[in-house]
Amino acid sequence: MAQIFPPVADTCVKLAGIAVAVLVVGGLMVAGGAVRSDWLTRVGVAPDQPVPFSHKHHAGELGIDCRYCHDDVERSASAGFPPTKTCMTCHSQLWTNAEALAPVRSSFTTGEPLAWNRVHDLPDYVYFNHSIHVAHGVGCVECHGRIDRMNRVAKVHALYMSWCLDCHRDPAPHLRPPERVFDLDWQPPADARALGSELVARFGIEPANLDSCYVCHR
Repeated sequence: MAQIFPPVADTCVKLAGIAVAVLVVGGLMVAGGAVRSDWLTRVGVAPDQPVPFSHKHHAGELGIDCRYCHDDVERSASAGFPPTKTCMTCHSQLWTNAEALAPVRSSFTTGEPLAWNRVHDLPDYVYFNHSIHVAHGVGCVECHGRIDRMNRVAKVHALYMSWCLDCHRDPAPHLRPPERVFDLDWQPPADARALGSELVARFGIEPANLDSCYVCHR
């Protein structure tokens, strides 16, 4: 019987198989890189806000405590956005005619809340409670970074599940004395591990129970 395909056909089939394999592997690598890229995670990206509020100025230069604006953070799952009346506590006296603060004045007059754009927005299937973390010595900077140095707030961590689990499985290096939770300048002592271990015992934290699915997915 006559040969249907020329000898070169075998080579073409092999090359095609190799090309497909390279494309599949390359596609998976590109996809994996994209999932963890800043473009998708929005790390370092500061979204536009209705008012150019500067944490660097308010929390850093003026030293305003985080709880002045986020007054629910110690007793609620959500840190919350400050109501306009909180802003107007100061700005009814300071910078009263500043154009940048026009949305604040309008919100206060109409009662319509400012539409802040979220920077840290976890999926709906993830449960996170600010008050529990604050009560157990997790400082603001642990998740939010040096917020007091940001003119415009951006994420400093991608908030992947693996990142959360690293802390849940070994919380000691991430804890600080409760009175230092809102101290953005606080630095751990040389023996941070010893302090963390002491705090784990003081707070009654049981890392073995913190990586249960139910802790974050309810």
